[in-house]
Amino acid sequence: MKKIYITGIVASGKTTLARQLSKKMNIPWYELDSIVHHQTAEGRNKRTPEEQVAVIREIDSKGQWIFEGTDRGSYRCLFDMADTVIFLDPPLWKRRIRIFTRFIKQNLGIEKCNYKPDMEMLKMMYRWTEDFENNRAAFEARLNLYNNKLIKLSDNKKCKTQKDENDERFSQGY
Repeated sequence: MKKIYITGIVASGKTTLARQLSKKMNIPWYELDSIVHHQTAEGRNKRTPEEQVAVIREIDSKGQWIFEGTDRGSYRCLFDMADTVIFLDPPLWKRRIRIFTRFIKQNLGIEKCNYKPDMEMLKMMYRWTEDFENNRAAFEARLNLYNNKLIKLSDNKKCKTQKDENDERFSQGY
């Protein structure tokens, strides 16, 4: 595994897994939210989808990487570019608890974030979660096109792939 795309909805564990894999495998990781909303001297600015793809392709040209983020049209090129796609899909109840816990930690200053952790953002995270669940079938249909390199995780301690329950790619990389 040299190019890994980790995807899932809000609070699925993408950043945690990316950070762990990056450290263990010595591969740089990138938060896709930081590519969309990049920091400049004037503050946070949102790149256009075309600019986002250009940044992704520039990073890809440099070699190994781990990208992590939710599903956006501008990220879909990563399904083709990656040699491994990991879909994190913990149960809905767990994601809801994580969203609220994250909100509390951010407001107490225990956890850092690049956005304002206010009630509006909390509502948006729950809305994005609901939207994901309502559109899950379409997302999973897109994922199924990449079964040969797809790893599904519902729990960070258990791995389930589309091709093989004991997929060596996963066990060798972790």
